[in-house]
Amino acid sequence: MDLQIRISWPAGHTTATLDETPTSKALVGALPICSTARTWGEEVYFDTPVSAAVEADALQVVEPGTVAFWTEGDALALPYGPTPISRGAECRLAGPCNLLGALDGDPRVLATVRDGDPIRVELVTD
Repeated sequence: MDLQIRISWPAGHTTATLDETPTSKALVGALPICSTARTWGEEVYFDTPVSAAVEADALQVVEPGTVAFWTEGDALALPYGPTPISRGAECRLAGPCNLLGALDGDPRVLATVRDGDPIRVELVTD
Protein backbone atom coordinates (compact mmCIF):
# COMPACT_ATOMS: atom_id res chain seq x y z
CA MET A 1 0.00 0.00 0.00
CA ASP A 2 2.60 2.61 1.12
CA LEU A 3 0.28 5.60 1.02
CA GLN A 4 1.48 9.06 1.86
CA ILE A 5 -0.51 11.51 3.98
CA ARG A 6 0.03 15.21 4.63
CA ILE A 7 -0.51 16.59 8.14
CA SER A 8 -0.96 20.39 8.26
CA TRP A 9 -1.34 22.93 11.06
CA PRO A 10 -1.02 26.75 11.13
CA ALA A 11 2.78 26.82 11.66
CA GLY A 12 3.75 24.01 9.30
CA HIS A 13 3.18 20.60 7.78
CA THR A 14 4.80 17.22 7.34
CA THR A 15 4.15 14.04 5.41
CA ALA A 16 4.09 10.44 6.54
CA THR A 17 4.22 7.10 4.76
CA LEU A 18 1.71 4.52 5.98
CA ASP A 19 2.13 0.76 5.95
CA GLU A 20 -0.77 -1.49 4.99
CA THR A 21 -2.61 -2.32 8.22
CA PRO A 22 -6.31 -2.63 9.06
CA THR A 23 -6.16 0.67 10.97
CA SER A 24 -4.26 2.58 8.26
CA LYS A 25 -6.82 1.40 5.68
CA ALA A 26 -9.64 2.68 7.91
CA LEU A 27 -7.84 5.99 8.41
CA VAL A 28 -7.23 6.50 4.68
CA GLY A 29 -10.91 5.73 4.04
CA ALA A 30 -11.89 8.58 6.40
CA LEU A 31 -9.63 11.22 4.83
CA PRO A 32 -9.58 14.17 4.74
CA ILE A 33 -9.83 14.69 8.50
CA CYS A 34 -9.99 18.06 10.25
CA SER A 35 -9.45 17.98 14.00
CA THR A 36 -8.03 19.90 16.96
CA ALA A 37 -4.45 19.20 18.00
CA ARG A 38 -3.65 18.28 21.57
CA THR A 39 -0.16 18.07 23.02
CA TRP A 40 1.10 15.74 25.74
CA GLY A 41 4.76 16.30 26.43
CA GLU A 42 6.48 15.88 23.08
CA GLU A 43 3.53 14.16 21.41
CA VAL A 44 0.78 15.59 19.22
CA TYR A 45 -2.50 13.71 19.14
CA PHE A 46 -5.96 14.41 17.82
CA ASP A 47 -9.38 12.81 17.46
CA THR A 48 -10.36 10.98 14.29
CA PRO A 49 -13.69 9.53 13.11
CA VAL A 50 -12.01 6.10 13.01
CA SER A 51 -12.45 3.33 15.58
CA ALA A 52 -10.12 0.33 15.59
CA ALA A 53 -9.26 -2.68 17.72
CA VAL A 54 -5.77 -3.09 19.16
CA GLU A 55 -3.62 -4.91 16.59
CA ALA A 56 -1.20 -7.73 17.46
CA ASP A 57 1.91 -5.56 16.94
CA ALA A 58 0.67 -2.59 19.01
CA LEU A 59 3.40 -0.93 21.10
CA GLN A 60 3.54 1.61 23.91
CA VAL A 61 7.20 2.64 23.47
CA VAL A 62 7.98 3.75 19.90
CA GLU A 63 10.57 5.66 17.92
CA PRO A 64 10.20 9.44 17.44
CA GLY A 65 8.20 10.07 14.28
CA THR A 66 6.09 6.94 14.51
CA VAL A 67 2.53 7.37 13.25
CA ALA A 68 0.43 5.54 15.83
CA PHE A 69 -3.27 5.08 16.49
CA TRP A 70 -4.47 5.23 20.09
CA THR A 71 -7.44 2.85 20.09
CA GLU A 72 -8.76 3.92 23.50
CA GLY A 73 -9.18 7.50 22.28
CA ASP A 74 -9.83 6.95 18.54
CA ALA A 75 -6.90 9.32 18.02
CA LEU A 76 -3.84 9.62 15.86
CA ALA A 77 -0.71 9.91 18.05
CA LEU A 78 2.47 11.48 16.70
CA PRO A 79 5.32 11.34 19.23
CA TYR A 80 8.55 13.25 18.60
CA GLY A 81 10.12 12.99 22.07
CA PRO A 82 9.38 12.13 25.70
CA THR A 83 5.86 12.24 27.12
CA PRO A 84 4.95 12.79 30.81
CA ILE A 85 5.17 9.00 31.43
CA SER A 86 8.41 8.38 29.50
CA ARG A 87 11.43 6.86 31.20
CA GLY A 88 14.37 8.92 30.04
CA ALA A 89 14.31 10.05 26.40
CA GLU A 90 11.94 7.33 25.12
CA CYS A 91 8.60 8.05 23.39
CA ARG A 92 6.10 6.32 25.69
CA LEU A 93 2.49 6.56 24.53
CA ALA A 94 -0.54 6.57 26.85
CA GLY A 95 -1.09 2.88 26.10
CA PRO A 96 -0.35 0.32 23.40
CA CYS A 97 -1.05 1.92 20.02
CA ASN A 98 -1.42 0.46 16.54
CA LEU A 99 1.57 1.23 14.33
CA LEU A 100 0.58 2.86 11.03
CA GLY A 101 3.86 4.12 9.59
CA ALA A 102 6.35 6.94 10.07
CA LEU A 103 6.83 10.62 9.38
CA ASP A 104 8.97 11.24 6.30
CA GLY A 105 11.08 14.10 7.67
CA ASP A 106 12.40 15.33 11.00
CA PRO A 107 9.72 14.61 13.62
CA ARG A 108 10.85 17.68 15.62
CA VAL A 109 8.78 19.80 13.18
CA LEU A 110 5.84 18.73 15.38
CA ALA A 111 7.23 20.99 18.13
CA THR A 112 5.57 23.89 16.26
CA VAL A 113 2.09 22.42 16.85
CA ARG A 114 0.28 24.24 19.67
CA ASP A 115 -2.44 22.71 21.83
CA GLY A 116 -5.75 23.71 20.24
CA ASP A 117 -4.35 24.26 16.72
CA PRO A 118 -6.58 23.15 13.86
CA ILE A 119 -5.00 20.14 12.18
CA ARG A 120 -5.80 18.56 8.83
CA VAL A 121 -4.83 15.14 7.47
CA GLU A 122 -5.23 14.40 3.78
CA LEU A 123 -4.00 11.92 1.21
CA VAL A 124 -1.04 13.06 -0.88
CA THR A 125 -1.96 12.61 -4.52
CA ASP A 126 0.83 13.11 -7.04
